[in-house]
Formats: sequence, structure tokens, C-alpha cells
Amino acid sequence: MFTPKEYRAKAAEYGEMAKTTNIPEESRQFRKREQNFTVLANNEEWLADNFEKTLHASDQDPEGDAAAAATEEKILRCLGAAVVMQWNTIPKKLQRELFDNAGSMGDLLKTATLRGQIARFLHKHKDGER
Repeated sequence: MFTPKEYRAKAAEYGEMAKTTNIPEESRQFRKREQNFTVLANNEEWLADNFEKTLHASDQDPEGDAAAAATEEKILRCLGAAVVMQWNTIPKKLQRELFDNAGSMGDLLKTATLRGQIARFLHKHKDGER
């Protein structure tokens, strides 16, 4: 998970990229990502500022943390599988947004590689094929 400072740095990177491109669609995508990372930074700051006002799980032992992480991983895998199974029924605009968001996860310098991997995966698994 990123800190607000890291989200803002990522937003700034996309803002600079939007300024340097001459391709309007690319500029829009960079601006959209800049806005998304700014929202994430604002959310993290809000959570930090309002931590005492929110509900918290009771203090867990490390084994409980590992179990929670495993449960979250399983949930993410199930959600991802459900999205892939329904991919062709999802409106194209939403498909594009999901693809763009998934492709922007992780290292900025490896975005193109990740996007290619995601595109190949979706193509390979389209229509429920394996």
C-alpha cells in the first residue's frame, strides 16, 4: 500500500507525462491516472486523519494477519475470475477502464509490459476458453 506522499508522487509523474505527450488520447489517459492517484492520496490522508473515528478489528496476532491476507488474496482472485468470466458481457467503456486501471498497477516503468500481459491473458481466456 502506498502513502499519500507516494500517491502524490505517482500523480505528479502522470501529470508530467501528460504535459510531454503530443497525442491527445494519451494526454487524457495520463490526466485521468493523475486524477486517480490524487484521489487515492486524498483518501489515504482522510483515513489517517480520521483513524480514531473509524471501526477497527481487534488487535490480531501475526497468524491472524496472515490468515486475513490469505482471505483477501482469495477474494481478489475470485473477483478477478468473475470479471474474466463475464468480460465479453461488460460494456466496452467499462472494459477499457478496468484494463487501464489494472495496467497502471505496480511499477510505472513496467506498465507497458503489464498491459501486454493482461491483454494476452484476456485474449487467451475470452469466451470462457482456456
